[in-house]
Amino acid sequence: MKLFIDTANMAQVEEIASWGVLDGVTTNPSLVAKEEGANFKDTVIAMCGLVNEVSAQVTGVTFEEMKVQADEYSSWHKNVVVKVPMTVEGLKTLNYCSAKGMKTNTTLVFSVSQAIMAAKSGATMISPFVGRLDDLGMDGMDLIADIMEAWSHYKFDTQVLVASVRNLEHVTRAAKLGAHISTIPYKIFTELPQHDLTDKGLKKFMEDWETVQGK
Repeated sequence: MKLFIDTANMAQVEEIASWGVLDGVTTNPSLVAKEEGANFKDTVIAMCGLVNEVSAQVTGVTFEEMKVQADEYSSWHKNVVVKVPMTVEGLKTLNYCSAKGMKTNTTLVFSVSQAIMAAKSGATMISPFVGRLDDLGMDGMDLIADIMEAWSHYKFDTQVLVASVRNLEHVTRAAKLGAHISTIPYKIFTELPQHDLTDKGLKKFMEDWETVQGK
């Protein structure tokens, strides 16, 4: 499973990329707006220098608006993935981008039918938002299970990207279900390598080593 980080903070991307495990970044203007002094284009280009796939979200509503932004974003760097909303206008944009060889990420997917529509329109990736379904009292990972079941019957090239990840369990279940990608907030990313037994085991090793050194 590919691991993406969901952020517009360059320091966070640089840190996780230094671990050698980061495959991509998902970002959008809202995330960039949270970073003081950040510029959307410059941020995306800088991230493209660290990972192979950076999803940059369009802000247009109509096909014509999104098409213009898709052309612009894809000109910035070969690693840009044009991120479009799951709307009819978005489907038109996916088809346009696919014909021009642009990578795309369909965002705000909440049903199997939406996932299928995006895949048939040529989406490189789809982003089901599991956390937002959890917020409504549902189990968002059930949607991932349903999409992966549908995918098992067909030869869709579209990758399933688990988005709106809220906890480690989301990441674990995404991997067990065979999802292709998880995009993970920085805080949860830093928890992935950790385990209490690892800390306890390392502490014991160091204590024993000190004992050996003292002999």
